[in-house]
Amino acid sequence: MAGFVIRRVLGGVVILWLVSVVTFLLFFLVPRALGPNPAVLFAGRSPSPAAVAAVTEKLGLDDPLRTQYWNFLKGIFVGRHYDAGPDVDHCPAPCLGYSFKNSLPVWEQITHALPVTLSLTAGAAAIFLVAGVAIGVVSALRRGGPVDRASMTVALAGVSLPVYFTGLVLLLLLSYEWRVIPNIHYVPLLDNPLQWARNLLPAWLAIAFLYSAMYARLTRASMLDVLGEDYIRTARAKGLPERTVVGKHALRPALTPVVTIFGLDVGALLGGAVLTERTFGFHGLGKLAIDAIGNQDLPMILGVTMFGAFFIVVANIVVDLLYAAVDPRVRPA
Repeated sequence: MAGFVIRRVLGGVVILWLVSVVTFLLFFLVPRALGPNPAVLFAGRSPSPAAVAAVTEKLGLDDPLRTQYWNFLKGIFVGRHYDAGPDVDHCPAPCLGYSFKNSLPVWEQITHALPVTLSLTAGAAAIFLVAGVAIGVVSALRRGGPVDRASMTVALAGVSLPVYFTGLVLLLLLSYEWRVIPNIHYVPLLDNPLQWARNLLPAWLAIAFLYSAMYARLTRASMLDVLGEDYIRTARAKGLPERTVVGKHALRPALTPVVTIFGLDVGALLGGAVLTERTFGFHGLGKLAIDAIGNQDLPMILGVTMFGAFFIVVANIVVDLLYAAVDPRVRPA
């Protein structure tokens, strides 16, 4: 088991390094190949020649590409100084870049927006995982019945309706018509846990309605496959209670694809729930990325890209490690 964990972690490290290489090439080499000075993209919208020259010197864009990548990679671990003569800007580790438009390190702005995205992801993930798996299991056990048809109809509606539509409907009903949650805005968890959950509830429901529908359909299909296996028929023939057959012998292997998708979805949400944050006006990583694109703040886009990729890779590693706990059939020797 220890060797399995080490291999997965080392594989994740290699993937993260490859992500850093691809990201660096996209943001530093491709603009140079297209013609204009890459500093023009890093200096923000409509920069002056003096600003372009300062960014070129600070980023070392005149250095060889190998040196530029080393400085970029080193900054992630030990920080970096952006030096342009008497003007020195320090970017502490982990340095994912420096926003010359806002005169702030990218990491500082990411950590300011991260609690919002973490809050959205944690609450929504808990709701859609529990609801989706429960509905899928019940539908599989009541296959073809009224409960199965009704739940799959709702699931089809959930998959079909985009988050921004569901979110706007919830805003209209909960905040404006019924006044259940007026003036929805983000409240930090430590300031007021009750207000934190109350204001995030519509966003959680909007995300959960979409994802729980997909999880219900996936769990139902997986459960139907497992319930048809020979060892399930053997367990029933031995006289085991139905609760034991379903809960111990069928549900665990049926959750393997659910765990896979859950890890990817959580990693993607942690990278930024763009539509949800935009709909409800929350200033998380998704909103940060959208604003950076609008302002042509390339260092910020680069930093959020690296940060989102990190979450997705880590989520995949965690999923691989959870396989052994969920399904004994895939447990490493």
